[in-house]
Amino acid sequence: MDNKNNKSPSDKHSKGLHELYAEDPIKADELLWNRKTDKSSRRGFLKSSGLLAMVTAIGASIPFSKNMPAGLIPAAFAQTDEPFAISGKEGLVVLNDRPLNAETPPHLLDDEITPAKHMFVRNNGLVPDIKSLDPASWTLEIAGESCASPTVFTLAELKSRFKHYSYQLMVECGGNGRSEFAPAASGNQWTTGAVACPKYTGARLRDVLEACGIKDDAVYIGYYGADLHLSGDTSKESISRGVPMSKALEDETLIAWAMNDEDIPLLNGHPLRLVCGGWPASTSGKWLKKIVVRDKIHDGNKMASPAYHVPKYPVAPGTQVPNEDMEIITSMPVRSLITFPKTGITHPLGKPLAVRGHAWAGDLEVAEFYVSIDFGITWQKAELRAPVNRLAWQHWHSELTFPEKGYYEIWARAVDSEGESQPMVVAGWNPKGYLNNACHRIAVQIV
Repeated sequence: MDNKNNKSPSDKHSKGLHELYAEDPIKADELLWNRKTDKSSRRGFLKSSGLLAMVTAIGASIPFSKNMPAGLIPAAFAQTDEPFAISGKEGLVVLNDRPLNAETPPHLLDDEITPAKHMFVRNNGLVPDIKSLDPASWTLEIAGESCASPTVFTLAELKSRFKHYSYQLMVECGGNGRSEFAPAASGNQWTTGAVACPKYTGARLRDVLEACGIKDDAVYIGYYGADLHLSGDTSKESISRGVPMSKALEDETLIAWAMNDEDIPLLNGHPLRLVCGGWPASTSGKWLKKIVVRDKIHDGNKMASPAYHVPKYPVAPGTQVPNEDMEIITSMPVRSLITFPKTGITHPLGKPLAVRGHAWAGDLEVAEFYVSIDFGITWQKAELRAPVNRLAWQHWHSELTFPEKGYYEIWARAVDSEGESQPMVVAGWNPKGYLNNACHRIAVQIV
C-alpha cells in the first residue's frame, strides 16, 4: 500500500530512521524534513540558475548545452545511491521500511538474468514470518465461483503433478519512475530500479486451472497471499489483485516455486508466487496461498480505482480525476535502462566508450534502440538482441565517441514492435504517478 506516512531509513550518516522513530520521533521527522528541503533546494537552484552555475556545479563545460531542455536537472545530480542493509540483498536503496520497499541502482542491474541479491523489493503489507513459510506444509487453494472443482494442492503435489516450465520474465512496479512526476504523486518515490528480469520455474497457471475446471463464464482470476495487512488485522488482505483470463492462460504465466534455479528469496515471495510477466508487478502475487477464478473483474484489495489505474484520457498535471474516468493498468509501456557504465564516470577523450543495458515493452517486443549524447537532438542506432523468450527483456549495446572534453549525458530510447517510442521527457501525468517510461540518462565527464 502506498503510504504518505512511510518513513525512510536511508540516512547513512547516522542510525536508521526506523530506529530514530522508535527513540525520538521529533528528531527523525526533522531529519526527513532536512533531507527533503535539501533535495528541493538543489532542484530549485538548478531550475533558476543559468548555464554558468550548472557548469560550476558540474565542474566541466557542457558541449551540447544549447540542446538541454528547459528546467532539466543534469543526470549528474538526478540519482544518488544510499545503500541500506537488507538480508539477502546488496546495494539496494530503501525507500521505506513499513512496508519494506527498496530499489536497485541501474548499474547493479547489468546482469542478463537479474540475481536474487539485486532484485528490488516491493510490499504493500508486512512480510510474513519465515517460520510460517514452510514449503513442506505449504498449500495452494484454487477456488472461486467460476472454478468447476475447487481443489487444494500441496506444494509437493504441484511439483509432481504438473509439468515444469522455466521462463525469464519481466517484473516491474507500476510506479517505477514516479519520482520524476511534477507535481509529485503520492507513494514510493521510485526512480528507475523497481524492475528485474530473473528466471522463474514453476507450473503454468493454465495447467493448474484447467485441472480444476474453468467454467464458461470465467473472466478474471485473483490471488491471495500470506503477507499481512499493515494494521496487523488478519481479516484484511494487504493486496489481492488479478488479471483477465486471457493473461492468466498465457504460456508464460506461472505459479513459480524457484527463481534462478534456487528457492525464491523470502522478500520476493518464498515459497510460492504468481508471475504475470510484462504487467505491473502487483499482479504477480507473492507468498501465494489462493487463486480464485471469477465471473467478474476481481474485487480484492487494490483492484478498485485509483490504485493501479490511470486516466482514460490525457489530463493536465495536478488534475483531480474521478474514479469512473480511470482504467486498470494492463501491459507495461516500452522502457529501457543504461546499466553500464555507472552514471558519473570520467572517460578519456578520443577513446570509444562501450555502453549497454536492457529494454522491454510489456506484452510486446522492442524493435529498435537508440542512444544520444546531445540531449536527444540526434540519435545513433544501437545493436539490439532478441529476447530469450517472450516477456523477457532484451539486451542492447553501443560504442560512443565524443567530440570534445566536457559534461555529457547519454540518453537511451527504445521503440516497441508497434512503433511506440519512449518519450524524452516524463510521460503523461496521472494522479498516482504510474507508467513513467521517459528515456533513461546517465552523466559522463570527458577529460
